[in-house]
Amino acid sequence: MAKMTIKSTYTMDVETVRTLEELARRWNVPKSEALRRAIRLAANDKETTAKSRLEAFTALQESVGLTKEEADRWVKEVREERMASTKKRFRDFE
Repeated sequence: MAKMTIKSTYTMDVETVRTLEELARRWNVPKSEALRRAIRLAANDKETTAKSRLEAFTALQESVGLTKEEADRWVKEVREERMASTKKRFRDFE
């Protein structure tokens, strides 16, 4: 079964076209195929990057080892410090 294709027109700067031509030569494929491959690679990289960032963030959170109660206490302390700092700044303007 043949793949459905859509003919499109895009405007690219000279450097991008040269890069596309180089990829096509390197991969020994037409420019259209090189563009398709580049788009697929970029899309896969985005998914991998987002997944790895989330995994890294989760690992960081777990490495801290805070209980919910400790985290809640920390949030409360930070809010109190910020409120005190804000009140002090406003007093300085009086």
